[in-house]
Amino acid sequence: MSEDLARRRAHIDAIDEKLVQLLNERAGLARAIGELKGAGPVYNPEREAEVLRSVVASNKGPLSAASLGRIYTEVISACRALERKLEVSYLGPEGTFSEMAVKKNFGAAVDGIPCASIDDVFRKAESGNADYAVVPVENSTEGA
Repeated sequence: MSEDLARRRAHIDAIDEKLVQLLNERAGLARAIGELKGAGPVYNPEREAEVLRSVVASNKGPLSAASLGRIYTEVISACRALERKLEVSYLGPEGTFSEMAVKKNFGAAVDGIPCASIDDVFRKAESGNADYAVVPVENSTEGA
């Protein structure tokens, strides 16, 4: 391995250490904000959209806006889960486009609840057994 390659990898390792430190600092602040909010809602889509817009606006590359958006969706999801992990019902089974929509919109740090029917998806949310429900606009079994 060349000396230049080794030096650049060491630099990446140092940056990764700083990123971990900063991510944990961010998570600690998010947890403290959650304590200040008390029993209020954990999910604040307006605030999350504001954070994503700010991150994308400050991007000077070379990462794409889409890549940063995906990264920050997961950062926000992980920090939100420190307050309380959201439960989101969706038309199942696991691996469907509905589950993918849950992950895309809420991040991976949620508990997905697969349901056998759209009625079941809504029932979970109405009964308080899910915080949110994700349903398809149309699907192959129900029609358009």
